[in-house]
Amino acid sequence: MTDESKKQASLKDEFRDLGENLAQTLRSAWESPERKQLQKDIEEGLATVAESVKREAESFQHSPTGQRLKSDFEDFRQRVDSGEVELKVRDELLKALQFINTELRKITGQQADDSSTGEASGGVESKEA
Repeated sequence: MTDESKKQASLKDEFRDLGENLAQTLRSAWESPERKQLQKDIEEGLATVAESVKREAESFQHSPTGQRLKSDFEDFRQRVDSGEVELKVRDELLKALQFINTELRKITGQQADDSSTGEASGGVESKEA
């Protein structure tokens, strides 16, 4: 073997050893008692938090505020089912878009141009109405 091929083989061997050493280090860290204890602590902590949240949710559900919130949600659901909410959202969205378009026309100086052609009101109403 030439000196050059020995260096290449040695470099290759060192990279292989590095890979094996990294894998062994990761295995050791994963199997360590400290990591296992940390995992156990996290799992127990999450279980405690979940139990506390569940207990508080049940308590809130039976409280006057919880009952009022439940009633409000039921009222909202009925308004959604009846289409009332959709009409209100559509109306408010239309107003917002008209306002934005009016303000943008003012900024760009189009208000004067549009008023001479009869489009100052936005033209959107006639299309949507």
